[in-house]
Amino acid sequence: MDTLFDVSGKVAFVTGGSRGIGFMIARGYCERGVKVYISSRKADVCASAAEELNKVGQCIALPADLSRVEEIERVVLELGKLESKVDILVNNAGATWGGSIDEFPEVGWDKVMDLNVKGVFFLTQKLLPLLLKSGTAEDPARVINIGSIDGMHTSKFTNFSYSPSKAAVHHLTRMLATHLASRHILVNAIAPGPFATEMMEPMMETMGEEIISSVPVKRMGQADDAAGMAVFLAAKASCFVNGAVIPLDGGCVAAT
Repeated sequence: MDTLFDVSGKVAFVTGGSRGIGFMIARGYCERGVKVYISSRKADVCASAAEELNKVGQCIALPADLSRVEEIERVVLELGKLESKVDILVNNAGATWGGSIDEFPEVGWDKVMDLNVKGVFFLTQKLLPLLLKSGTAEDPARVINIGSIDGMHTSKFTNFSYSPSKAAVHHLTRMLATHLASRHILVNAIAPGPFATEMMEPMMETMGEEIISSVPVKRMGQADDAAGMAVFLAAKASCFVNGAVIPLDGGCVAAT
């Protein structure tokens, strides 16, 4: 049974790994013997997170603005100089924007779509050579996209670009899974519900009790929840899982 969930010795690139769910996943991998590279837009924040993660494993900071294709190309080139292959790509970097429908700005649309959707596709595309060097029929390379339950149902919040962007990530996951499976790359998505992250803080301040009461298990998602799912999707145990969008939400989607 242990070999089914053994990810030690693998190399992972976790975007948005300096905080939130990305940091939870990066830490889970580090603790289990994965060599982890993390990226975030701010170099100092990325370096600080890597320093913290190095206390429990091996982590290297590769800061980048993944909403820009030229930055994606740069960071992939840098990663290629450090590693001959990449076993796991976690597309977690994301942004959100809230505002009334009457005043929602173009920048709030473009910023979210550029990072949440365009960035996911082009990073996966540019990283294909390193993923292909890893994947085999017995142990495919893995791409794990971080979606959201907001892309599976209609959100109560006025995040008019965020929810559609995550729905797009879910469908992009299915498309990539279909086209890459024959090349020994599996693509799946995790759709988190409410987790205790910085992105959730403004909503928790105003609607905290309502949010928690809407979760059937009556709690927020925790670090082990995110790490456990990410380890499963990177391990031998999930070798026959492809194109799935898995709610990680304590039952929120099922309840609606």
